Amino acid sequence: MQDTHDAPPPSSSVATMRRRPRPSLILSNEPAPGAPPGTLLVEDPNKPKMYLIDYGLDHIVERWIDSVDEAMPYLIDDRPSITWIDVQGIGHKPTFERLGEVFGIHPLALEDVVNVPQRPKSDVYPGQQVIICRMAQADDKGALVTEQIAIVFGKGFVLTVQEEPSADVLEPVRERIRKGRQLMRTGGSDYLAYALFDAIIDGFYPVLEKLGDRLDEIELDALRGKDGTAHQIHDVKRELLSLRRTIWPQREVANSLLRDGSPHIQEHTRLYLRDTYDHAVQVMDMVETFREVASGLMDLHLSGVSNRMNEIMKVLTIISTIFLPLTFIAGVYGMNFDTRVSAYNMPELEWRYGYPFSIALMLLSVAALFVFYWRKGWIGNRRREP
Repeated sequence: MQDTHDAPPPSSSVATMRRRPRPSLILSNEPAPGAPPGTLLVEDPNKPKMYLIDYGLDHIVERWIDSVDEAMPYLIDDRPSITWIDVQGIGHKPTFERLGEVFGIHPLALEDVVNVPQRPKSDVYPGQQVIICRMAQADDKGALVTEQIAIVFGKGFVLTVQEEPSADVLEPVRERIRKGRQLMRTGGSDYLAYALFDAIIDGFYPVLEKLGDRLDEIELDALRGKDGTAHQIHDVKRELLSLRRTIWPQREVANSLLRDGSPHIQEHTRLYLRDTYDHAVQVMDMVETFREVASGLMDLHLSGVSNRMNEIMKVLTIISTIFLPLTFIAGVYGMNFDTRVSAYNMPELEWRYGYPFSIALMLLSVAALFVFYWRKGWIGNRRREP
């Protein structure tokens, strides 16, 4: 077996990926009304990075290429092989125009590949099929990052175009090719396209796992009534909504690939698409479950805040009621009585123990209230028996 390796693609870390804005606030990057079909809106002058993998039953070649023309010897050679070109980043309009010429990509398909974001879908064209989907990842802080990825495949080739060049979830597929798995090496371009699409769907599981860990932490904060919990819950609900909008149409894409007939997908590959569809349904169920949990956490948080406010009001009420008899006693003894007019006008004013008596009366009232509140279970840990 002959293997030729170049520097591998970047790892799947998403620490350097920029945060994507809210999907609900993104306007589709569509040409101006009345523009001719196939208009490419590419403004980045920098060339995208391209990684080529050409493999067959007994060989594999991996290398970075600077232009599409460097891949031509692998596309037109006589030996049976699959050529996978991974374009990382959307920029440099001449590069994508050349890609359309080399692979014969229909202008409408090339427009969907370049002008992001597009709704996930699968379109069949003469000689090739295009799958538009979204890839989800989580950064080091657990925040959701999504990007569009297009899979174009035909006889003997697979072309992937990633929106962001920094990271992806396709490394397991590359490793399967390097290890020389029999089915991976002989399955054809449609099987490679299935493997890529399946890896994209499976990439949702680590994201959901991190979101589940965040929900567990938020649940503890909600029970404690920690400040800022409502903001965290709102962020998680927004990310779950973004995931739902991402996985829902991709589930339909998996269903269409499985049910609809396509001249570019062989029957044995369609069998494996059932597993991908099941994974998409499972991811959708997990997203819906997490959304219900997040909604319940908001109710739990509001209930915790309300309980904490009730505890505060209870403490303030107890303090107020304790000082109420003290205020009454002090007010009575502060009245201007004259014992020379009547013996009943506050005789304690001329009593030598009048002041200690008033203080003792105040302390006795406070102690009586404390005992009463404690027996009722309003203070301390004592609970009233039914």
